[in-house]
Amino acid sequence: MKADAYLFGQVLGTHSFLLRGGFLQPDEYSEIDAQYFLPGGETGTACTVLSSLGVNVRMDGTHIGTEVAPMLREFYKDKSVDISPLQFVDDNPGVMDYVVIAGLVRSPMGRFQTLFSDDSRWWSIPREEDIVGCRAVSIDPFFRAESDLVAEICVKHGIPYVTIDSMHDSYLHRNAAVNVVSGECLSWHYQGMEREKVMALMQENTDGLTIITAGGGEMLYGRKGEAIRRMKPFSVEVRSTLGAGDTYKAGCVYALLQGMSDDELVRFASACSGVAISRFPLPLNPPTLEEVNVLIEKGN
Repeated sequence: MKADAYLFGQVLGTHSFLLRGGFLQPDEYSEIDAQYFLPGGETGTACTVLSSLGVNVRMDGTHIGTEVAPMLREFYKDKSVDISPLQFVDDNPGVMDYVVIAGLVRSPMGRFQTLFSDDSRWWSIPREEDIVGCRAVSIDPFFRAESDLVAEICVKHGIPYVTIDSMHDSYLHRNAAVNVVSGECLSWHYQGMEREKVMALMQENTDGLTIITAGGGEMLYGRKGEAIRRMKPFSVEVRSTLGAGDTYKAGCVYALLQGMSDDELVRFASACSGVAISRFPLPLNPPTLEEVNVLIEKGN
């Protein structure tokens, strides 16, 4: 399969639990309304969304273990997602997370602090031949030198890439076509700084587009030398916010492929995310291009 886009990063098996009647409370019973085991992670979810939008995608990143592999292979067998670059291993069950969801609130659980606590590598080394020929790339910043290597290959071949939550002084940010920075990233790395000041710092350190999201709050975006622009997200009835940011990233990749302007890109990505949070589970009901365009036409 000839790929339009290459995505590198977190590919997981996600156990999701949608609760009925509100979020968990200490010492109180909670009813599970629905539960699933489906592909997740920033890259896994984005690949699912891009496939639904009609994009041929090549996916690489996390090693896939024995419990995750059968589900992943079955899920993607009829989708425009090439999983051949992934490394399948038989010495562990694979990386999984567990997410409890109730409307606007979700709580993810996993073992990522343990996984990242030593120098072991539980992800692939990207191959240049998998990237060359693609027209857009997405890079999760979590995989150390390998994440930077994808960016270096993109720079070498002039391929635009989208990244997420990359710091202002990082190679990934400096050379990105788009860097989408979440409120969670701001609280981790820019604690106490006003969003506008972080935005100015980001703009100064790249020629690309920086976007700062805020969940249901106003987005900031712009480039070096420009005034900060603002956009409100689309108003939708929220079923689950799981995968909202990953879908936003997928929307940015699609917009790059289509040559959209900055305003069009931010609006399209926001609409993708808006459609995504209106249903559960997202992997079984990813946004279609028609649904995204309907929401854009409807307006904020």
